Amino acid sequence: MADTNRTGELMQGTLDMLILKTLTRGAMHGYAIAEFIQQSTENVLRVEEGALYPALHRLELRGWLDSAWGLSENKRRAKFYRLTPAGERQLADEKAHWGRMTGAIARIMETV
Repeated sequence: MADTNRTGELMQGTLDMLILKTLTRGAMHGYAIAEFIQQSTENVLRVEEGALYPALHRLELRGWLDSAWGLSENKRRAKFYRLTPAGERQLADEKAHWGRMTGAIARIMETV
C-alpha cells in the first residue's frame, strides 16, 4: 500500500529552481527559504539543512545569488540571499525546462 503521508523527494536540480523561485519574493535567510518551501507545499516538500546550505553556496558561486549578513526576525545574525539578474535568467530557463519535463511525464502517465 502506498504511503500518501510521506514527504516528497525532489528530482535532481529541482531544489535550485525552488530556491531561485522563492527568492523572487525578496532577500531571505536560509531558514526562511526552507520554511517558505515547506509551507507553500503544505508540508509535502521539506528542505533539510544538509541540502539547502550547499545549494545556496553553489548558486552563489554560479553568480545566481548574492548574499549579505544581517539580522533575522529574532535579532540573530543571518546570511540573507537575493536573486541576481543572472539568477533571474536561470530561473526562466529552469521554468521552461520544468514545463517540458512535466509535460512529457504527464503524457506518459496518461497513456493506457
